[in-house]
Amino acid sequence: MQETFLKEFRSRGYFNQCTDQSSLDEIMSKSKIKAYIGFDCTAPSLHVGSLMQIMCLRLLQKFGHQPIVLLGGGTTLIGDPSGKEETRKILDKKEINKNIKSIENVFKIFLKSKNPKTKPIFVNNYSWLSKLNYINFLREVGKHFTINKMLTFDSVKLRLDREQSLSYMEFNYMMLQAYDFYELNKRHKCILQIGGSDQWGNIVNGTDLIKRKDKKQAYGLTTPLLTTSSGTKMGKTEKGAIWLNKKMLSPYEYWQFWRNTDDKDVINFLKLFTDLDLSKIDSFKSNQDINELKILLANETTAMLHGSKAAKDSEITAKKTFQDKSVGKDLPTIKIKKNEITNGINILDLVIRTKLGNSKGEVRRMIKNNGLKINNETVVDENKIFYESDFDKDDSIKVSHGKKQHVIVKIT
Repeated sequence: MQETFLKEFRSRGYFNQCTDQSSLDEIMSKSKIKAYIGFDCTAPSLHVGSLMQIMCLRLLQKFGHQPIVLLGGGTTLIGDPSGKEETRKILDKKEINKNIKSIENVFKIFLKSKNPKTKPIFVNNYSWLSKLNYINFLREVGKHFTINKMLTFDSVKLRLDREQSLSYMEFNYMMLQAYDFYELNKRHKCILQIGGSDQWGNIVNGTDLIKRKDKKQAYGLTTPLLTTSSGTKMGKTEKGAIWLNKKMLSPYEYWQFWRNTDDKDVINFLKLFTDLDLSKIDSFKSNQDINELKILLANETTAMLHGSKAAKDSEITAKKTFQDKSVGKDLPTIKIKKNEITNGINILDLVIRTKLGNSKGEVRRMIKNNGLKINNETVVDENKIFYESDFDKDDSIKVSHGKKQHVIVKIT
């Protein structure tokens, strides 16, 4: 059987729903198309919760199709109500544009740009949404939407069912996203939108708008909303989001996130987040050490974002930290000035500086539960004061919370 985009899309676990799967598969098997995914620009970086969508764009390139990356400079000014319990914080244009430039750099790492036929096309929907005339928009686009149908979509219905407010501004979001698809179809002959399952209603509105206005066929394809086997949302941890921006998260912390994957998720994550052949991944299901697979997953994902050397260095650092109980060079590091410890620094203040604890009360609980260590020695005294003499020859000490969280404190 011929290997096709949709066949591998399904085999890797990306598939959730499609507007017309057989027709889309036939078109993508016979010709090369353009497809797009839209991304909010509410932060300077995407996090691993967006990584499945990025991997879908990589898969498009693998099969010779051209991905379009839509960065929502216009729609971010409104805010997508999908999956949200309350209205998002409204950002100004300057902040959104700064975020767009930063996010673009992430895509330039994951997507290939040498082949002009598959090189990603970057678009900012502010370029057309900002020029809309409200009266004309209502006449030309708004007439194709019924309130009855809009109220049935999850992005609206769930908020109303919970009796949480939904602003008229947010209610307009699905029309704007549908218009994005229409514009991309007109400007770039884009016939496919891919998104998370929570975007299904917005995507269908787009295919319907293209059909109603221009009598053309367009398609929608969604991925499942991903949670870990423990039920937590992908990309969120106790310490916060796992960012894809190199300046916001170190290679070691990124590597460690994947290394700590639950046993039940490893095979699934190898399919979703690496380029390894599916036949090879399937062969891992038997006679394979689960910890070796976790290291493989961490190395493959980290190499993709940070490079092979950073992945290997992170593995070496982890080995030194956990097996040799020494200090690995790639552990997250914070710096303190020499004059800050002239009279010593209390253990509570020190740990808060590392962000392993957010308050003195939290740090006290760590100590009480024997969960806090300095250079692998358990801390038992919450009044302990550290002086320059407590630091090693490199003016560093290692602060650890549990087995997985480590930070180097270095005097500068």
